[in-house]
Amino acid sequence: MRIPNYIGGEEVASSATRSMPVTNPGTGEIIAELPLSPISELDAAVKVAAEAQKAWAEITVKDRVQVLFRMKTLMEAEVERLAELITVENGKTMPESRGSILRAVECLEFASSLPQIGTGAGLEVSRGVECRSHRFPLGVTVGITPFNFPLMVPLWMAPLALASGNAFILKPSEQTPLSALELAKLFDRAGLPAGLFSVLNGDREIVEAICDHPGIAAIAFVGSTPVARAVHTRGAAAGKRMRALGGAKNHLVVVPDADTEMTASNVVASVTGCAGQRCMAASVLLAVGEVDHVIDRVREKMAAVVAGGDMGPMISRAAWERVSGYIDRAEAGGATLLLDGRGQVAPDASPEGYWLGPCIIDRARPDHESACDEIFGPVLTIIRCDTLEEALAIENANPYGNAAAIYTSSGKVAQHFVDRAGAGMIGVNIGVPVPREPFAFGGWNDSRIGEGEITGMGAIEFWSRSKKVTSKWSTEHSANWMS
Repeated sequence: MRIPNYIGGEEVASSATRSMPVTNPGTGEIIAELPLSPISELDAAVKVAAEAQKAWAEITVKDRVQVLFRMKTLMEAEVERLAELITVENGKTMPESRGSILRAVECLEFASSLPQIGTGAGLEVSRGVECRSHRFPLGVTVGITPFNFPLMVPLWMAPLALASGNAFILKPSEQTPLSALELAKLFDRAGLPAGLFSVLNGDREIVEAICDHPGIAAIAFVGSTPVARAVHTRGAAAGKRMRALGGAKNHLVVVPDADTEMTASNVVASVTGCAGQRCMAASVLLAVGEVDHVIDRVREKMAAVVAGGDMGPMISRAAWERVSGYIDRAEAGGATLLLDGRGQVAPDASPEGYWLGPCIIDRARPDHESACDEIFGPVLTIIRCDTLEEALAIENANPYGNAAAIYTSSGKVAQHFVDRAGAGMIGVNIGVPVPREPFAFGGWNDSRIGEGEITGMGAIEFWSRSKKVTSKWSTEHSANWMS
């Protein structure tokens, strides 16, 4: 199967001479061929989108969001089919795939409320003089999304972008293009006018062309920090509104009064969910004081998680080799492996899948590569700390600032951590502290490049621009200084 682009409300075969295989990471099987679209096809998509956007901008926001209501209903009715598709191309377990769809539906719900939450402000600023603000669309917008949430992350962006009156072009990950195509078809079924949601497949070449294209007004990106920086720099240099979310190295702090069972279950879920391939995954546990009883329970529970059964695969052979390399080097360097998941596979899992079981590296130094690099796999590195202040110093020194969490039974300790942790998303007894709408997703430092939001209330400003109108109709107060 050669995957088409989706432009103007229909599948369009690419003329690309370059292509790459798409594999099922659970079996290693090639399931599709992905054309790497040339720049001429980006030009065509932008032209169609710009034309469609003109009429869309004239429609009231209340009428625009009716499409999102219908989209929500369609997705809820087809959760199982969509989840199966995500599992095939991404490798998530079915419960994980379902969960990502339900989270995506929440984004549709939030965007559907734009007529209520996005109204402009108005004030009589002087006798007979009124100031009002109105929001207007930007034009053609683009989302560049990663492999790990092939349906959810596009729906962080597209609903609010469309509700704000823009056209939206999705450039999905080369590794998971099937969900993007299905998303386009669902928008079509929901009644979105042709040309307003397009899918353009490609690699670095098309991303660079997107950043340079004069017909694109705004770009949202989610991916690794190096690429986020490159995309943000290039797009901003071309005068575009930019928002880029980068990588992460999230720290979980465990203190002696933490609830053992709740902490262990929560830590394991954070480390192994989506096989650790998410920016919210726990990757470093800062063990403060005497918490061996908690660590022992974490190990027991993590050892019970089986790749190919309870946990999905790495996305690719290259990802498997990269993550396995951290374990190999840690072992060769004399690190303590509390748990070694290499070779651990469920009996009925395909031997050709990219499986790696959970791993724990204990007593690592704060400067060890496993404690510093974004591994992006089911690997937990433990650093032993004498005090909470030592743990906070390690967390604060982390160049990323995505998420951090503490496990404690003390409200005072929790508040101390919340006030001092250097991350944009904080959890108290929650290892995956993902904000829910209307609160925006996003971290600090190297996890967030640029200003503005792509989800939540702040995203209303990102996907639109304001026009301020000052008016006076009465001549009664003509001596007013604003005359």
